[in-house]
Amino acid sequence: MAHPDARPAGRRRLLRQGAVLLASGGLAGVQAQAPLATVRVPPLSPQVRVLRNGLQVVLLPDEPVAGRAGSGTAALQVWYRVGGKDDPPGRSGFAHLFEHMMFKRTRHLADEAFDRLTEDVGGQNNAFTTEDATAYLNVVPANHVERLLWAEAERMAQLLVTEPQFLSERAVVASEFRQRVLVDPYGRLFNAMAPALWRVHPYRNPVIGRVEDLNAATLGDVQRFHATYYRPDNATLIVAGDIDPSRIHAWVDRYFGPLTAPDTPVPRVSLREPRRERGQGLTLSAPQVPAPALALLWQAPAAAHPDAAPLRVAGALLGQGDSSRLSVGLVEQGRLAQSAGFGVDLHADAGMLSAWAIAAGPSVVGGDARSDPRLPQLEAALLRAVHRLAHGSIPIGELDKVRTQLLTEALVARQTAEGRALAVGWSIVRRQDAGAVDVELAQLQAVRAEDVQRVLRTHVLAAHAVALRYVQGPSAAVSGGPA
Repeated sequence: MAHPDARPAGRRRLLRQGAVLLASGGLAGVQAQAPLATVRVPPLSPQVRVLRNGLQVVLLPDEPVAGRAGSGTAALQVWYRVGGKDDPPGRSGFAHLFEHMMFKRTRHLADEAFDRLTEDVGGQNNAFTTEDATAYLNVVPANHVERLLWAEAERMAQLLVTEPQFLSERAVVASEFRQRVLVDPYGRLFNAMAPALWRVHPYRNPVIGRVEDLNAATLGDVQRFHATYYRPDNATLIVAGDIDPSRIHAWVDRYFGPLTAPDTPVPRVSLREPRRERGQGLTLSAPQVPAPALALLWQAPAAAHPDAAPLRVAGALLGQGDSSRLSVGLVEQGRLAQSAGFGVDLHADAGMLSAWAIAAGPSVVGGDARSDPRLPQLEAALLRAVHRLAHGSIPIGELDKVRTQLLTEALVARQTAEGRALAVGWSIVRRQDAGAVDVELAQLQAVRAEDVQRVLRTHVLAAHAVALRYVQGPSAAVSGGPA
């Protein structure tokens, strides 16, 4: 079972033209010492320019193929550098709430106009909010890009939200919170991970927010938030696909060029999380917990850190798929857990590593659920799996398989204009560099067994963890202290 926050890539054509398939290579039981077979990945080579008002514009035109017509489709995305970490004090979940508001009316567009501009011509639109950014995604026939450029500029500068619209969307987000956090039997556990690990940095605020903060939000908060963060000098426009760059640049100048950036600077998070000097044990109780669970949490470096790629490979070895070490060791063979996983969540400022498991068998009825003997057994088993990977032999075939999986997922996603635009958007948000998209996969392929072991020893075994236990209880509550 994968980490619940993971988003599996859609499966389409396997590789871009010109790439070489990765050889499986190696014999089980042999420690990887030399670099494994690699794939020649065609660079995306994003074309970047910045308007006078600060808007970053990135174009990713399709490469023409002799004798083949263009795809006829284009992806248009606007990424705003505002996410959950930028939520105002006492307004957790506000960046996500505001994402919903951006689909309301503007000076020249009616409610839900983006559905009409995309779906009515055979396209689609979507949006999402993360800790670091909010992104608005559109895919349309290439001959409809100009209308979308105008519409995105319109809602950047001319959003109009009424009190009834605001109250309606606030209720929608509150309902989403209930479904994702309260109804899901393990929603509370995964929602509590960030607040349990982070003590200072606003990554501690869940992106979806807290019900009491959502209920306290006002229309005035919405208007101030838009004025503060939704501005050209805080945004990146990405257009990819079957496009003519000269025409796109002309339209961008026409519709986005006249927009002005405020004189005040965009507020930025400057807090840095101090290194943990000791471990901590916490217990989260909630009604209707089918089986007790445990999560071990560690601080990790930011996405741009050199250890990012080895950590991703380590996380996949431990927790990706039924053949991963945690799934085999704790679920299939050990029968200690019904599911287990390892999350590697690296953001722009810092990251979180999480090893988690849900116990086999139901919760204990009666008595003190916190003393359930399965919880220390799960903790010991999780740490044992990490220790074995960090200090034992890593068969070259196992490492090769995981690297191939991660690389294939990335290459499959890049088969579409939307996937290529997303790859560049993540690179800008997490690494502050559009061009880094062309080195990320090379870094992934360069990971060796000793790199995996080094990062596990450094960021897990030599670090202090937060142990978060999740048990049945009469009401939701958190208790505990230093481990």
